Amino acid sequence: MKTRYAWVCAFWAMNCNWCAAEVITPKHAEARYSEDDMLPVRSKALSPGTVQRRVLDAVGLPAFFLIGEDARSRTWLKQRLPLLRKLKAVGLVVNIESKAALLNLRQAAPGLTLSPVSADDLAQRLNLRHYPVLITASSIEQ
Repeated sequence: MKTRYAWVCAFWAMNCNWCAAEVITPKHAEARYSEDDMLPVRSKALSPGTVQRRVLDAVGLPAFFLIGEDARSRTWLKQRLPLLRKLKAVGLVVNIESKAALLNLRQAAPGLTLSPVSADDLAQRLNLRHYPVLITASSIEQ
């Protein structure tokens, strides 16, 4: 019976320009989330601190960086802004409380993309405990 049903659906789709994906939409796909829904972001495995430079072998990895809304991160961002722009690095804001704080960081980093993201899993995979940090295909450095 299942085979017959699958055959009928396939026949219908091919001959009537019908696509099951257009008709059967999961309820979760209808929900729209805004950036505000992701805030606040707290990465429990990460805190502001010193990061020792180390070599990374990740060919093809685009440059990205981790920051928070703390003073250390803001100073680091300001000092490294030209390099981050040159690398077209994407910023992951791993500890931030509000939309206003995120807007302040974005104003301090024109031309860069900053997204609020919990990074506990990433921190574990890269053996990171602190930020701010720049991650490229060849290194992890502050």
